[in-house]
Amino acid sequence: GGAALVAGLGAGGVGLYDDVVGARPEQKTAKGFAGHLAALREGRVTAGLVKVVGVGAAGLGAAALLAADPRVAAHPRRQRHGAFGRGVDVLLGAGVIAGTANLLNLLDLRPGRALKSGLLLAAPLTGGPQGGIAAGAAGAAAGLLRDDLAEDVMLGDSGANALGAVLGVALAARTGPLGRAGLLAVLAGLTAASEKVSFTAVIQRTPGLRELDALGRRAD
Repeated sequence: GGAALVAGLGAGGVGLYDDVVGARPEQKTAKGFAGHLAALREGRVTAGLVKVVGVGAAGLGAAALLAADPRVAAHPRRQRHGAFGRGVDVLLGAGVIAGTANLLNLLDLRPGRALKSGLLLAAPLTGGPQGGIAAGAAGAAAGLLRDDLAEDVMLGDSGANALGAVLGVALAARTGPLGRAGLLAVLAGLTAASEKVSFTAVIQRTPGLRELDALGRRAD
């Protein structure tokens, strides 16, 4: 619905901005969230920081739209919330949406990896009353996978952010406040880990993940 549209277009739009502007030589010195904050302290606003803020804003807008959806609002724990609780719930939903968008972008370091990850995440979410959101994302990912693996197209920040944001909406739509808090904790942990640990190195060392990651891709 509208939440998926806002999340996908918003996150994809600022991802495209980062794809274009972030490719400039002066932008490449800032790496990771810490690097973008360091640049800001020096008075420079990086394309990556614009993307972070934009994805967060898209997540907030999408979470607010979800809060107005009667099916989402009908969750038993939400029925007992006052205005403060509803506000916290929206912020948690925004964090899940933005965090999932960021995670898919962090995984987009090899052809097909982000799309495969998106398909694995979407698969268990396609059932139920909110399943159409995940099913649409899965269909888009499946349609692009062959060309991405063949390196005929590049997903980029735009595509990875959009896919992740829509899947984040699917996750936020079917979880209550506690579920959102748990998901956000996992996403925050993975994001923090990415600053210290190479996901590619972990995948290469892990049987099963290594083969799945390489499946369908040209040999390096």
